[in-house]
Amino acid sequence: MAEGIPALLLPQPVKVHEVRHTKIFINNEWHTSISGRTFPTFNPATGAKICDVEEADKEDVDKAVQAARAAEQRGSPWRRMDASSRGRLLHQLADLMERDRRLLATLETLDTGKPFLQSFFIDLDGSIKTLRYYAGWADKIHGKSLPVDESFMCFTKHEPVGVCGAIIPWNFPLLMFMWKMAPALSCGNTVVIKPAEQTPLTALHIGALIKEAGFPPGVVNIVPGFGPTAGASIASHMDIDKVAFTGSTEIGQLIKEASAKSNLKRVTLELGGKNPCIVFADCDLQLAVEETQKGAVYNQETAKKIVIGDPLDPQTSHGPQISRQQFDKIMDLIESGKEEGARLEYGGSAVGEKTLYIQPTIFSGVKDHMRIAKEEVYNLFQFTTDGSDTGMEIFGPVQCIFSFKRQQEAIERANNSKYGLVSAVFTTSMDRALTVSAALETGTVWINCYNALHAQTPFGGYKMSGNGRELGEYALAEYSEVKAVTIKLSETL
Repeated sequence: MAEGIPALLLPQPVKVHEVRHTKIFINNEWHTSISGRTFPTFNPATGAKICDVEEADKEDVDKAVQAARAAEQRGSPWRRMDASSRGRLLHQLADLMERDRRLLATLETLDTGKPFLQSFFIDLDGSIKTLRYYAGWADKIHGKSLPVDESFMCFTKHEPVGVCGAIIPWNFPLLMFMWKMAPALSCGNTVVIKPAEQTPLTALHIGALIKEAGFPPGVVNIVPGFGPTAGASIASHMDIDKVAFTGSTEIGQLIKEASAKSNLKRVTLELGGKNPCIVFADCDLQLAVEETQKGAVYNQETAKKIVIGDPLDPQTSHGPQISRQQFDKIMDLIESGKEEGARLEYGGSAVGEKTLYIQPTIFSGVKDHMRIAKEEVYNLFQFTTDGSDTGMEIFGPVQCIFSFKRQQEAIERANNSKYGLVSAVFTTSMDRALTVSAALETGTVWINCYNALHAQTPFGGYKMSGNGRELGEYALAEYSEVKAVTIKLSETL
């Protein structure tokens, strides 16, 4: 560990027997699975098992949905609670997360392999800010009075959707939990949440904090399990009114199909992307290098300065892949880049034997037809107008560089994708920045920055990158039903 670092910014020692919360959380109580099955969760940095977690299946999801349905019924403690009190509970949960921030960051790092300081400063900070943002919205969600013809009066009111299911990915397990839970609770809904099977530990710790904060039983239920069982049960459940999912486009399509075949539940999807980053010759090149590296490996260092090592060491800036499956997928794509003629500028190899670490990798001379250019794994284009190379990234530590000569060419190539999640533009010309951002077919455009996420700013994709928006005021519409009330006025009314 580095010397001179404040104790708060060092991981909290967590031994296997000290992982307290490994059971299913329903009705503010801890449950073993109905099937009696458990599954292991591993530390991807070492391959060591952290602990066994109770495996929720369809019957456990049914039990959680029953609890959530009871908690959202009219006349229940949750539905009788005034809106400002809902906000205070969300603030209380944020306070408890502040208290347990070091422990939560440590659990996140143990389970995901991401560097501890990233967990502490990005995941925990973003999670707490998201809770506080939606805590402030709780008593400000309201309808309108509408001018209608003659002797009628009309007003709208916003009501909860009901029971909301959420299926969380492994890359940002705690942050995505809050992105879905916070607006749902702010609007008065109840939730059933399935964390990713690779990374369930922080979600389960939040269950304990939910109870400690004073949320009524059944408002939040957490069912760790697998996609084909617990996840599929949420997507097809006849008594779940809305489902939110972050993950692959292929699974998003299955969830939407399950919604249509069950009860036409609402669906919010934040899916994959091939995210173009257009770097013009007039930009601040040093800034562009730092920010495109942030997009590729989520840190602000150039590839050769990235510190690979133990994620619990605060000096580490690059950890392992989440699983052998993801590792093999990335290595296969790296090999395809070599075979198809892309120029390997740096990295391209595994680090050590029998580990899940991959060197930060940079390809140049990438062509649009190559697998590393086409396959959905989060990609980053970096373009320059002088005809030099540009860049694209894989859902792993790989950056791919392309080139273009004209602005319109860059726009057309960036939009020539079935995805449309995010994009970025680097230029010192405000006219160019606004012109190009208007033309890009993505839900988010970052100008002279990357990964600039804020609780106030909506996030979601165009095309096959998803439906609906998370974060900001826009997310409230995903968790509210609008009711119009029209009154015929008379002398007696």
